[in-house]
Amino acid sequence: MLGFLLRRVGMLIPTFIGVTIVAFFFIRLLPGDPILLLAGERGITPERYAELQKSFGFDQPAIMQYFDYVVGLFQGDFGMSMVTRRPVWDEFFALFPATLELSFVAIIIAVSFGIPAGVIAAVKRGSAFDHTVMTTALIGYSMPIFWWALLAIIVFSGWLEWTPVSGRISVMFYFEPVTGFMLIDSWLSGQEGAFRSAASHLVLPSFVLATIPLAVIARQTRSAMLEVLGEDYVRTARAKGLSKFRVVGLHALRNALIPVITTIGLQVGVLLAGAILTETIFSWPGIGKWMVDSISRRDYQVVQGGLLMIAVLVMTVNLLVDLLYGLINPRIRHH
Repeated sequence: MLGFLLRRVGMLIPTFIGVTIVAFFFIRLLPGDPILLLAGERGITPERYAELQKSFGFDQPAIMQYFDYVVGLFQGDFGMSMVTRRPVWDEFFALFPATLELSFVAIIIAVSFGIPAGVIAAVKRGSAFDHTVMTTALIGYSMPIFWWALLAIIVFSGWLEWTPVSGRISVMFYFEPVTGFMLIDSWLSGQEGAFRSAASHLVLPSFVLATIPLAVIARQTRSAMLEVLGEDYVRTARAKGLSKFRVVGLHALRNALIPVITTIGLQVGVLLAGAILTETIFSWPGIGKWMVDSISRRDYQVVQGGLLMIAVLVMTVNLLVDLLYGLINPRIRHH
């Protein structure tokens, strides 16, 4: 198992190096001078411009800037925001709980609905339910998340007035954050209606964000179940007279979950990518909206630091999924 772990960690090293290159040079490909954007309509003198270039290190060649950036990373320095003058690390972890809360609820929704839907569709292959699930999954996977989010706001917030349009909680509630997770903090505050307000603000963006992972998990579960249901050991279990619930739930589903677990792990990247659009549309104060705002302001340090930390998070989750996969199926450790 140790050798399997070391091989997987070794594969992450070139990925990490590639991410640092992409994170550093991506923002610099966009047009616009960050110093001029920072100055705004007030303008800036040539002397002040040269001074700011030197203070941010922009007077150095790009390759030297990249080298200094990597050296800083190994020292735990992710840079400082050009706009707020706060460390990128502090800003990231101040906003990360909001994104984590949104993504966690979204993946819970996706798993809770996706796996049962896929299992039932496989068991009832060719039925109206099977066709309905697969058609819905295809639509959910194909629909752009920004379009689905706007449509959901129009229907559920505009016409039906069931949910709020934006934010994490109503402005009438105020309390000091304890954990950073609004559901928990609103509950701990003891204010009447605070938890309900936080939950109502979370419902719509989490459901929108869960759409694509739900569709993928449902399709993957159905595919895996159909493959397992045709195996000899499943037919043997049926021949023994075991109940349908035991055959499907105990024998088939347990083995079909191996590729499904991998799929769920891979959806973390999808969730974080989708969170960028979801948070922007719903004005959700997380790292997605933070990244979009930073790109528009050409805040180099924030963008490259944010991209790197998001990539490290995704790589860590994928590593954990690989390890879990190896524990479930020991044959994987030898490949």
